[in-house]
Amino acid sequence: MKRSVLVTLLFTLSVGTAYAENVATPIPIGIGVAQTSNVALLGEEEVVGAKIAEKYFNAHGGINGTPFKLIFQDTGGDEAGAINSFQNLINRDKVVGIVGPTLSQQAFSADPVANRAKVPVLGPSNTAKGVPQIGEYVGRVSAPVAIVAPNALKQAIKEHPGIKKVAVLYAQNDAFNTSESGTFQETVKKMGLQIATLQKFQTTDTDFTSQVTAVLGANVDLAIVSGLSADGGNLVKQLRQMGYKGPIIGGNGLNTVNIFPVCGKYCDGILIAQAYSPSADPKNVINAAMAADYRAKYKKEPPQFTAQTFTAVQVFVEALKKVEAVTKKKITQLDLGKVREELNKQIRTGSYITPLGKISLDHEGEIHQENFYVAKIKMDANGKTGKYVYLK
Repeated sequence: MKRSVLVTLLFTLSVGTAYAENVATPIPIGIGVAQTSNVALLGEEEVVGAKIAEKYFNAHGGINGTPFKLIFQDTGGDEAGAINSFQNLINRDKVVGIVGPTLSQQAFSADPVANRAKVPVLGPSNTAKGVPQIGEYVGRVSAPVAIVAPNALKQAIKEHPGIKKVAVLYAQNDAFNTSESGTFQETVKKMGLQIATLQKFQTTDTDFTSQVTAVLGANVDLAIVSGLSADGGNLVKQLRQMGYKGPIIGGNGLNTVNIFPVCGKYCDGILIAQAYSPSADPKNVINAAMAADYRAKYKKEPPQFTAQTFTAVQVFVEALKKVEAVTKKKITQLDLGKVREELNKQIRTGSYITPLGKISLDHEGEIHQENFYVAKIKMDANGKTGKYVYLK
Protein backbone atom coordinates (compact mmCIF):
# COMPACT_ATOMS: atom_id res chain seq x y z
CA MET A 1 0.00 0.00 0.00
CA LYS A 2 1.30 3.41 -0.94
CA ARG A 3 2.20 5.74 1.94
CA SER A 4 -0.33 8.45 0.86
CA VAL A 5 -3.16 5.89 0.82
CA LEU A 6 -2.12 4.56 4.23
CA VAL A 7 -2.08 8.05 5.75
CA THR A 8 -5.55 8.75 4.37
CA LEU A 9 -6.85 5.46 5.76
CA LEU A 10 -5.42 6.12 9.21
CA PHE A 11 -6.98 9.60 9.27
CA THR A 12 -10.38 8.20 8.26
CA LEU A 13 -10.23 5.63 11.06
CA SER A 14 -9.32 8.33 13.59
CA VAL A 15 -12.37 10.57 12.97
CA GLY A 16 -14.38 10.94 16.17
CA THR A 17 -11.43 10.44 18.51
CA ALA A 18 -8.84 12.95 17.36
CA TYR A 19 -8.14 15.46 14.64
CA ALA A 20 -5.36 14.70 12.18
CA GLU A 21 -2.44 17.10 12.12
CA ASN A 22 -3.58 18.83 8.99
CA VAL A 23 -3.94 22.60 9.08
CA ALA A 24 -5.91 22.48 5.83
CA THR A 25 -8.71 20.62 7.62
CA PRO A 26 -11.11 23.25 9.00
CA ILE A 27 -12.14 23.06 12.64
CA PRO A 28 -15.91 22.39 12.75
CA ILE A 29 -18.18 24.62 14.88
CA GLY A 30 -21.88 23.77 14.98
CA ILE A 31 -24.70 26.23 14.37
CA GLY A 32 -28.03 24.77 15.51
CA VAL A 33 -30.72 27.40 14.94
CA ALA A 34 -34.19 27.59 13.39
CA GLN A 35 -34.22 27.74 9.60
CA THR A 36 -37.80 26.53 9.15
CA SER A 37 -41.15 27.05 11.00
CA ASN A 38 -42.35 30.41 12.27
CA VAL A 39 -39.22 30.60 14.45
CA ALA A 40 -37.16 30.98 11.27
CA LEU A 41 -38.09 34.67 11.33
CA LEU A 42 -35.56 34.87 14.16
CA GLY A 43 -33.26 32.06 13.11
CA GLU A 44 -32.49 33.48 9.68
CA GLU A 45 -30.98 36.55 11.36
CA GLU A 46 -28.80 34.20 13.39
CA VAL A 47 -27.63 32.33 10.30
CA VAL A 48 -26.57 35.66 8.76
CA GLY A 49 -24.61 36.63 11.88
CA ALA A 50 -22.81 33.29 11.94
CA LYS A 51 -21.85 33.51 8.27
CA ILE A 52 -20.52 37.05 8.62
CA ALA A 53 -18.42 35.88 11.58
CA GLU A 54 -17.08 32.89 9.64
CA LYS A 55 -16.00 35.13 6.79
CA TYR A 56 -14.52 37.79 9.07
CA PHE A 57 -12.50 35.60 11.43
CA ASN A 58 -11.19 33.24 8.75
CA ALA A 59 -10.03 36.31 6.80
CA HIS A 60 -8.18 37.34 9.96
CA GLY A 61 -6.31 34.06 10.40
CA GLY A 62 -8.92 31.68 11.78
CA ILE A 63 -7.61 29.75 14.79
CA ASN A 64 -3.96 30.83 14.77
CA GLY A 65 -3.70 30.05 11.08
CA THR A 66 -6.13 27.12 10.95
CA PRO A 67 -9.48 27.88 9.32
CA PHE A 68 -12.76 26.90 10.93
CA LYS A 69 -15.97 25.81 9.22
CA LEU A 70 -19.51 26.34 10.43
CA ILE A 71 -21.75 23.28 10.23
CA PHE A 72 -25.42 24.30 10.06
CA GLN A 73 -28.28 22.21 11.36
CA ASP A 74 -31.92 23.30 11.30
CA THR A 75 -33.60 23.04 14.70
CA GLY A 76 -37.03 24.00 13.41
CA GLY A 77 -39.32 25.53 15.99
CA ASP A 78 -39.79 22.71 18.49
CA GLU A 79 -37.85 20.72 21.07
CA ALA A 80 -37.59 17.56 18.99
CA GLY A 81 -35.98 19.47 16.14
CA ALA A 82 -33.44 21.04 18.47
CA ILE A 83 -32.54 17.70 20.06
CA ASN A 84 -32.07 16.04 16.67
CA SER A 85 -29.98 18.97 15.44
CA PHE A 86 -27.68 18.82 18.46
CA GLN A 87 -27.29 15.04 18.22
CA ASN A 88 -26.26 15.30 14.57
CA LEU A 89 -23.76 18.07 15.28
CA ILE A 90 -22.22 16.15 18.19
CA ASN A 91 -22.14 12.59 16.91
CA ARG A 92 -22.07 12.88 13.12
CA ASP A 93 -20.37 16.21 12.47
CA LYS A 94 -17.93 16.02 15.41
CA VAL A 95 -18.11 19.75 16.16
CA VAL A 96 -15.99 21.28 18.90
CA GLY A 97 -18.94 23.33 20.19
CA ILE A 98 -22.44 24.50 19.29
CA VAL A 99 -24.03 27.92 18.85
CA GLY A 100 -27.77 27.54 19.47
CA PRO A 101 -30.62 26.87 19.73
CA THR A 102 -32.87 29.81 18.82
CA LEU A 103 -35.49 29.46 21.56
CA SER A 104 -35.09 29.05 25.32
CA GLN A 105 -37.86 26.45 25.13
CA GLN A 106 -35.60 24.41 22.86
CA ALA A 107 -32.56 25.02 25.04
CA PHE A 108 -34.14 23.34 28.05
CA SER A 109 -34.49 20.16 25.96
CA ALA A 110 -31.42 20.22 23.68
CA ASP A 111 -28.76 21.71 25.95
CA PRO A 112 -28.81 18.72 28.33
CA VAL A 113 -27.93 16.52 25.33
CA ALA A 114 -24.79 18.56 24.70
CA ASN A 115 -24.00 18.81 28.40
CA ARG A 116 -24.06 15.03 28.82
CA ALA A 117 -21.75 14.70 25.81
CA LYS A 118 -19.48 17.40 27.28
CA VAL A 119 -19.84 19.66 24.25
CA PRO A 120 -19.78 23.44 24.91
CA VAL A 121 -22.95 25.33 23.98
CA LEU A 122 -23.40 29.09 23.60
CA GLY A 123 -26.99 30.31 23.30
CA PRO A 124 -27.27 33.30 20.95
CA SER A 125 -30.86 34.15 21.92
CA ASN A 126 -31.73 32.12 25.02
CA THR A 127 -32.68 34.69 27.65
CA ALA A 128 -35.02 32.74 29.94
CA LYS A 129 -34.17 32.28 33.59
CA GLY A 130 -32.19 29.12 34.31
CA VAL A 131 -30.53 28.46 30.94
CA PRO A 132 -26.88 28.69 32.11
CA GLN A 133 -27.74 26.49 35.08
CA ILE A 134 -28.67 23.58 32.78
CA GLY A 135 -25.12 22.28 33.07
CA GLU A 136 -21.42 23.10 33.21
CA TYR A 137 -21.07 23.01 29.41
CA VAL A 138 -23.93 25.46 28.79
CA GLY A 139 -23.51 29.22 28.43
CA ARG A 140 -25.06 32.14 26.58
CA VAL A 141 -24.14 35.46 24.99
CA SER A 142 -27.73 36.70 25.20
CA ALA A 143 -28.31 38.77 28.32
CA PRO A 144 -31.06 37.43 30.62
CA VAL A 145 -34.49 38.90 30.17
CA ALA A 146 -34.56 40.04 33.80
CA ILE A 147 -31.82 42.56 32.98
CA VAL A 148 -32.94 43.71 29.52
CA ALA A 149 -36.75 43.82 29.57
CA PRO A 150 -37.32 46.42 32.35
CA ASN A 151 -35.56 49.08 30.27
CA ALA A 152 -38.47 49.21 27.83
CA LEU A 153 -40.98 49.75 30.62
CA LYS A 154 -38.91 52.61 32.02
CA GLN A 155 -38.83 54.23 28.58
CA ALA A 156 -42.59 53.87 28.17
CA ILE A 157 -43.21 55.60 31.49
CA LYS A 158 -40.75 58.33 30.52
CA GLU A 159 -42.69 58.98 27.31
CA HIS A 160 -46.13 58.53 28.89
CA PRO A 161 -46.00 59.68 32.56
CA GLY A 162 -49.71 59.03 33.05
CA ILE A 163 -49.46 55.24 32.72
CA LYS A 164 -51.30 53.50 35.57
CA LYS A 165 -53.07 50.43 34.19
CA VAL A 166 -51.19 47.80 32.20
CA ALA A 167 -52.20 44.80 30.08
CA VAL A 168 -49.71 41.93 29.93
CA LEU A 169 -50.10 39.37 27.15
CA TYR A 170 -47.78 36.38 26.63
CA ALA A 171 -47.34 33.04 24.87
CA GLN A 172 -47.84 30.51 27.63
CA ASN A 173 -46.44 27.55 25.65
CA ASP A 174 -42.97 29.08 25.29
CA ALA A 175 -40.44 29.08 28.15
CA PHE A 176 -38.79 32.33 27.10
CA ASN A 177 -42.02 34.29 26.81
CA THR A 178 -43.30 32.93 30.10
CA SER A 179 -40.04 33.96 31.77
CA GLU A 180 -40.00 37.36 30.08
CA SER A 181 -43.61 38.03 31.01
CA GLY A 182 -42.83 37.19 34.62
CA THR A 183 -40.11 39.83 34.58
CA PHE A 184 -42.45 42.39 33.06
CA GLN A 185 -45.11 41.63 35.66
CA GLU A 186 -42.64 42.01 38.53
CA THR A 187 -41.35 45.30 37.10
CA VAL A 188 -44.86 46.67 36.62
CA LYS A 189 -45.64 45.99 40.28
CA LYS A 190 -42.33 47.41 41.53
CA MET A 191 -43.08 50.64 39.67
CA GLY A 192 -46.41 50.94 41.43
CA LEU A 193 -48.51 50.21 38.36
CA GLN A 194 -51.57 47.96 38.15
CA ILE A 195 -51.85 44.87 35.98
CA ALA A 196 -55.43 45.39 34.84
CA THR A 197 -55.56 42.24 32.70
CA LEU A 198 -53.27 39.25 32.15
CA GLN A 199 -53.89 37.43 28.88
CA LYS A 200 -52.37 34.19 27.62
CA PHE A 201 -52.10 32.79 24.10
CA GLN A 202 -50.24 30.15 22.08
CA THR A 203 -47.40 30.76 19.64
CA THR A 204 -49.52 28.98 17.03
CA ASP A 205 -52.52 31.31 17.46
CA THR A 206 -53.64 33.64 14.69
CA ASP A 207 -56.92 34.99 16.12
CA PHE A 208 -56.56 37.18 19.21
CA THR A 209 -60.08 38.57 19.39
CA SER A 210 -60.72 37.41 22.96
CA GLN A 211 -57.42 38.77 24.27
CA VAL A 212 -57.84 42.14 22.54
CA THR A 213 -61.43 42.43 23.76
CA ALA A 214 -60.19 41.94 27.32
CA VAL A 215 -57.53 44.62 26.87
CA LEU A 216 -60.03 47.11 25.50
CA GLY A 217 -62.48 46.30 28.27
CA ALA A 218 -59.82 46.93 30.93
CA ASN A 219 -59.19 50.44 29.55
CA VAL A 220 -55.41 50.13 29.97
CA ASP A 221 -52.73 52.76 29.40
CA LEU A 222 -50.04 50.33 28.19
CA ALA A 223 -49.92 46.90 26.55
CA ILE A 224 -46.94 44.56 26.91
CA VAL A 225 -46.66 41.69 24.41
CA SER A 226 -44.32 38.72 24.91
CA GLY A 227 -44.56 36.45 21.89
CA LEU A 228 -42.65 35.30 18.85
CA SER A 229 -42.48 37.17 15.56
CA ALA A 230 -45.56 35.72 13.86
CA ASP A 231 -47.96 35.49 16.80
CA GLY A 232 -46.66 38.64 18.52
CA GLY A 233 -46.81 40.64 15.31
CA ASN A 234 -50.35 39.49 14.59
CA LEU A 235 -51.41 40.33 18.15
CA VAL A 236 -50.04 43.87 17.80
CA LYS A 237 -51.83 44.23 14.46
CA GLN A 238 -55.16 43.12 15.92
CA LEU A 239 -54.76 45.36 18.96
CA ARG A 240 -54.49 48.38 16.67
CA GLN A 241 -57.16 47.25 14.22
CA MET A 242 -59.68 46.78 17.03
CA GLY A 243 -59.06 50.23 18.46
CA TYR A 244 -56.26 50.14 21.04
CA LYS A 245 -54.40 53.46 20.76
CA GLY A 246 -51.98 53.37 23.71
CA PRO A 247 -48.26 52.55 23.77
CA ILE A 248 -47.07 48.98 23.18
CA ILE A 249 -43.95 47.27 24.50
CA GLY A 250 -42.73 44.25 22.56
CA GLY A 251 -40.64 41.51 24.09
CA ASN A 252 -37.43 40.09 22.67
CA GLY A 253 -39.34 37.78 20.32
CA LEU A 254 -40.54 40.86 18.41
CA ASN A 255 -37.00 42.19 18.18
CA THR A 256 -36.61 41.59 14.45
CA VAL A 257 -37.40 43.44 11.24
CA ASN A 258 -39.12 40.24 10.16
CA ILE A 259 -42.20 41.37 12.10
CA PHE A 260 -42.66 44.28 9.66
CA PRO A 261 -44.47 42.15 7.05
CA VAL A 262 -46.59 40.67 9.85
CA CYS A 263 -47.98 43.79 11.53
CA GLY A 264 -47.16 46.27 8.74
CA LYS A 265 -48.01 49.88 9.56
CA TYR A 266 -49.27 48.78 12.97
CA CYS A 267 -45.69 47.97 14.04
CA ASP A 268 -45.07 51.70 14.26
CA GLY A 269 -44.21 52.94 17.75
CA ILE A 270 -43.50 49.57 19.41
CA LEU A 271 -40.84 49.95 22.13
CA ILE A 272 -38.35 47.09 22.47
CA ALA A 273 -35.42 46.80 24.87
CA GLN A 274 -32.11 46.01 23.16
CA ALA A 275 -28.89 44.27 24.06
CA TYR A 276 -27.25 45.68 20.93
CA SER A 277 -26.91 48.97 19.07
CA PRO A 278 -25.34 49.17 15.59
CA SER A 279 -23.66 52.49 16.32
CA ALA A 280 -23.33 52.75 20.09
CA ASP A 281 -19.52 52.95 20.14
CA PRO A 282 -17.75 54.31 17.03
CA LYS A 283 -14.43 52.98 18.41
CA ASN A 284 -15.67 49.40 18.41
CA VAL A 285 -13.79 48.14 15.36
CA ILE A 286 -15.30 44.66 15.30
CA ASN A 287 -18.85 45.97 15.49
CA ALA A 288 -18.09 48.44 12.71
CA ALA A 289 -16.78 45.63 10.51
CA MET A 290 -19.75 43.37 11.17
CA ALA A 291 -22.26 46.19 10.63
CA ALA A 292 -20.55 47.28 7.40
CA ASP A 293 -20.73 43.76 5.99
CA TYR A 294 -24.40 43.49 6.93
CA ARG A 295 -25.31 46.89 5.48
CA ALA A 296 -23.51 46.10 2.22
CA LYS A 297 -25.60 42.96 1.74
CA TYR A 298 -28.98 43.95 3.16
CA LYS A 299 -29.07 47.77 2.91
CA LYS A 300 -30.23 48.15 6.52
CA GLU A 301 -28.90 48.07 10.08
CA PRO A 302 -27.93 44.71 11.61
CA PRO A 303 -30.41 43.37 14.19
CA GLN A 304 -29.68 42.10 17.68
CA PHE A 305 -29.91 38.39 16.85
CA THR A 306 -27.33 38.79 14.08
CA ALA A 307 -24.95 40.57 16.45
CA GLN A 308 -25.42 38.02 19.21
CA THR A 309 -24.77 35.06 16.92
CA PHE A 310 -21.69 36.76 15.48
CA THR A 311 -20.57 37.22 19.10
CA ALA A 312 -21.11 33.55 19.95
CA VAL A 313 -18.91 32.48 17.03
CA GLN A 314 -16.32 35.06 18.07
CA VAL A 315 -16.19 33.71 21.62
CA PHE A 316 -15.60 30.20 20.29
CA VAL A 317 -12.83 31.42 17.98
CA GLU A 318 -11.02 33.39 20.67
CA ALA A 319 -11.42 30.59 23.22
CA LEU A 320 -10.00 28.05 20.75
CA LYS A 321 -6.95 30.26 20.41
CA LYS A 322 -6.60 30.16 24.20
CA VAL A 323 -6.80 26.37 24.10
CA GLU A 324 -3.80 26.25 21.80
CA ALA A 325 -1.92 28.68 24.03
CA VAL A 326 -2.60 26.60 27.14
CA THR A 327 -1.94 23.16 25.63
CA LYS A 328 0.87 24.40 23.36
CA LYS A 329 -0.64 22.26 20.60
CA LYS A 330 -2.73 22.91 17.53
CA ILE A 331 -6.43 22.04 17.84
CA THR A 332 -5.87 19.54 15.02
CA GLN A 333 -3.31 17.71 17.19
CA LEU A 334 -5.62 17.23 20.16
CA ASP A 335 -8.17 14.55 20.94
CA LEU A 336 -11.69 15.88 20.26
CA GLY A 337 -12.81 15.22 23.83
CA LYS A 338 -9.83 17.20 25.12
CA VAL A 339 -10.61 20.09 22.76
CA ARG A 340 -14.18 20.28 23.99
CA GLU A 341 -13.13 20.12 27.63
CA GLU A 342 -10.47 22.81 27.34
CA LEU A 343 -12.66 24.97 25.12
CA ASN A 344 -15.38 25.02 27.76
CA LYS A 345 -12.85 26.16 30.36
CA GLN A 346 -11.37 28.90 28.21
CA ILE A 347 -14.79 30.32 27.23
CA ARG A 348 -15.18 31.34 30.86
CA THR A 349 -11.87 33.17 31.20
CA GLY A 350 -11.11 36.78 30.38
CA SER A 351 -13.27 39.23 28.48
CA TYR A 352 -14.17 39.79 24.83
CA ILE A 353 -14.62 42.97 22.81
CA THR A 354 -17.58 42.07 20.61
CA PRO A 355 -20.34 43.79 18.63
CA LEU A 356 -22.24 43.81 21.94
CA GLY A 357 -19.38 45.74 23.53
CA LYS A 358 -17.21 44.31 26.28
CA ILE A 359 -18.55 41.03 27.67
CA SER A 360 -17.40 38.14 29.80
CA LEU A 361 -18.88 34.83 30.91
CA ASP A 362 -18.81 33.70 34.53
CA HIS A 363 -18.20 30.16 35.80
CA GLU A 364 -21.84 29.25 35.12
CA GLY A 365 -21.65 30.53 31.56
CA GLU A 366 -23.79 33.59 32.24
CA ILE A 367 -22.95 36.67 30.19
CA HIS A 368 -21.92 39.91 31.87
CA GLN A 369 -22.56 42.86 29.59
CA GLU A 370 -22.05 46.56 30.22
CA ASN A 371 -24.52 48.42 27.99
CA PHE A 372 -28.20 48.10 27.05
CA TYR A 373 -30.57 50.19 24.94
CA VAL A 374 -34.18 50.80 23.94
CA ALA A 375 -35.41 51.24 20.38
CA LYS A 376 -38.71 52.32 18.85
CA ILE A 377 -39.98 50.95 15.57
CA LYS A 378 -40.50 53.63 12.93
CA MET A 379 -42.41 52.37 9.90
CA ASP A 380 -41.99 53.99 6.50
CA ALA A 381 -44.90 55.68 4.71
CA ASN A 382 -45.49 52.56 2.62
CA GLY A 383 -46.35 50.62 5.79
CA LYS A 384 -44.19 47.70 4.69
CA THR A 385 -40.64 48.66 5.62
CA GLY A 386 -39.20 50.44 8.63
CA LYS A 387 -36.33 50.65 11.07
CA TYR A 388 -35.41 50.65 14.75
CA VAL A 389 -34.71 54.10 16.09
CA TYR A 390 -32.45 53.92 19.13
CA LEU A 391 -33.46 56.19 21.98
CA LYS A 392 -31.14 57.98 24.37
